[in-house]
Amino acid sequence: MYDWLIVGAGFAGSVMAERLASVRGGRVLVIDRREHVGGNAFDCYDASGVLMHRYGPHIFHTNSEMIFEYLSRFTDWRPYEHRVLAHVDGQLVPIPINRTTINVLYGLQLKTDEEVETFLRARAEPISEIRTSEDVVLARVGRDLYEKFFRSYTRKQWGLEPAELDKSVTSRVPTRANEDDRYFSDTYQYMPAEGYTRMFKRMLDLPNIDIQTGVDYAEIKGQVAHKRVIFTGPIDQYFDYCYGKLPYRCLEFKHVTLDVEHHQPVAVINYPQGEPYTRVTEYKHLTGQTHPRTTITYEYPCAEGDPYYPIPRPENSALYKRYEALAKAEKGVWFVGRLATYRYYNMDQVVGQALATFKRIDASLAGSTSEDRLKELA
Repeated sequence: MYDWLIVGAGFAGSVMAERLASVRGGRVLVIDRREHVGGNAFDCYDASGVLMHRYGPHIFHTNSEMIFEYLSRFTDWRPYEHRVLAHVDGQLVPIPINRTTINVLYGLQLKTDEEVETFLRARAEPISEIRTSEDVVLARVGRDLYEKFFRSYTRKQWGLEPAELDKSVTSRVPTRANEDDRYFSDTYQYMPAEGYTRMFKRMLDLPNIDIQTGVDYAEIKGQVAHKRVIFTGPIDQYFDYCYGKLPYRCLEFKHVTLDVEHHQPVAVINYPQGEPYTRVTEYKHLTGQTHPRTTITYEYPCAEGDPYYPIPRPENSALYKRYEALAKAEKGVWFVGRLATYRYYNMDQVVGQALATFKRIDASLAGSTSEDRLKELA
């Protein structure tokens, strides 16, 4: 008899497992349908010995000291500030758009934040109410930069026009008037020194945690005795798609190893124009690994496959709310993580959600009688 069956060994499931096992002393079984722990953050050495991310680049960044200190129990860190270039009109320019981007594209020599803001205001379109991702960009940078950087990229990434997507999608990408070319501005920007998979294995390395990979929840839920469930998979799948499928955007990856030490000047180059892929990643920039060869990944968004990104549209949110009502009524089951709560979370946000969920669980169980608590730990 397990106290907890945890479905999914990514950030949400692994954090919940570690907390429930180490703090509450519960007996925990973690399962994952894939053959490994770590979820989409899984990294491994490929056939050439290059450390790479199987499911595309994962860069850790957070403003939360609490989240950073929690994960620091399981890994040392390598300082890393992520920089991305975009291949636009045959040139490589910084993205998010900054002063350098504008100067290069338009042959200008703007020198101050004020000059850049004046340039952008002259091109911005008046939008009475910001509702869509198109509105966000047009109101900030105008039509030309929208077409160069956002429209085609968004269509590739989401399979929809920016005007069909909630404003939250493009709001995630700032526009800067200065020369800051970092993709993120968070206080803590690091990569796990030995990779994400090592971090996950340390997190789950407790005597009262058992792990089974290559196992689907549908196959095991009636065969393993357990008291409670932490579910981190797609919420619609848990309820057998009774209201229909929640739409997700999926990804395909083409991994290529090259006989060169480096292929591109930064870890990620975005391709927001005519190419069929959205970005190319070179992992040695992320990991700091020294190796005579390099591995790159071409990323192709698609409609079918493993779910990666919930699609933020009003009708999808409404459908999720119906599943959320079922989840709230489900006894002894907690839904945690991006897929289980149909939200586009960063990694640190998933960790924060899992830690907050554990606190609520711990507080609720702490209110039970001593006899009940003994049963919990039996």
